This record gives sequence, structure tokens and C-alpha cells, in this order.
Amino acid sequence: MTDSAQGFSAARRLVDLAEAVRADPGLPRTGLTALLARHGENPADLTPGAFTEADAADLRAAARRMADLLAEPDEDRSAEALNALFAQYAARPRLTRHDGHPWHLHVDRGDEAGWGEWFLAAGALALAQLLTEHGRIVWGACAAAGCGRLFLGGGPGSARRYCSGTCATRERVAAHRRRKRAEAGAAGAAGARAAEAAETGAAEAAGARAAAGTGAEAATGPWSGAGR
Repeated sequence: MTDSAQGFSAARRLVDLAEAVRADPGLPRTGLTALLARHGENPADLTPGAFTEADAADLRAAARRMADLLAEPDEDRSAEALNALFAQYAARPRLTRHDGHPWHLHVDRGDEAGWGEWFLAAGALALAQLLTEHGRIVWGACAAAGCGRLFLGGGPGSARRYCSGTCATRERVAAHRRRKRAEAGAAGAAGARAAEAAETGAAEAAGARAAAGTGAEAATGPWSGAGR
């Protein structure tokens, strides 16, 4: 189990595994090993004897926990969660080099750590490095309605809210349509109020004219002051 290597990112491995388990909570052992292999894990560590069904269940549980952390938008709460993971699963940091990889940092408990513990310790280290490097959260869960996909950012500019340009565009279009509907509704309501006011004014004017006519008739009627 490696924490980093040339050509791949521990943070990307974390997000990919957490997202895969979020999308498929029962992701089978073979699906997990395929993902781990793509991220540089030694094939000898992924055989059925080395990575058992129990190991797969342990890793899935750890991935679900990390998925919850990745979806947390608050920096302070994220930092607290990372510190809690370090306190629970990390050992003294050490530099190591193995399986053809260059020197890199480990914080897991080595051979004593199960797959779940390794994933939590290594994932916490990867996210902590990103948080300290960028000074803000550069990961998250897509804010697009009906998506929620976990993503990893890190580029310059404002913090990302969406996993892809497709989701961002869809949300902008949906927001534009909501504004147009709201504007149309407001215009319709204003028109209805104006029409109602006009009708009320016309009714009041008609009532006033009727009242004036009645008053005039009373003033000139047969009992308007004539004697017997």
C-alpha cells in the first residue's frame, strides 16, 4: 500500500475510490482492486489472498467515511475531521521508498494497518497537504441538482462548486429559467393588480355618479319644499 508515486496523486486516488463507493455502496472486491491498480498499487498486494473480501468491506467503510469528509464545505470542520483521523489512525511520519517509487511520506501504521486504516491515514494526509498548500478546500461534492459527484479541484480562481462544466452549465441554464419565470410571474401579478385597481376605480366612479344622480333627484322631487 503506497501513499504516493510518480504519475498519480494520492488525493485523486482518494476521491476516485470515495466516489466509486458513494455511487455503488456495494462495489465488489474486483472493482476496488481495479481502481487501486489504476492508481499504482502493486498487483501482488491485490490478489484474493492479499486483498480479501473482508479487506474490501473494510476499505468500503473507510471510503464512505472519507466521502462524508469530502462533502463537508466548511474549512474549519474539515480541518477538525482531518485532525481526528490523524489522532485515530496516523503513526509517526516517515519517509519511505519501495516498489520502484521515489521517496515519499507515510503516516499509516505500516504492516499493522488494515486497508481501511491505511486509506483513512493516507487520505487524511493527502487532503491536509492540499488544504495547507492552497489555504482553502479544493475538493467537494457537486452542487448541481441530482448530481453530488465528488471532485478534486486545485486550480487558481474561486472555489469550484461543480464536478464538471456540464453540471455548471446545466445549473446556470436552470437558474436563468427560474429567473425568467419569476420575472414573468412578477409582471403578471403587477398586471393583475393594475387591472384590479382599474376595475375598482371604475366601480367607485360609477358609484359616485349614481350617488350624485340620486342626490339630484331627491333635491328636485315632489317633496322638495313645495307647499300643499
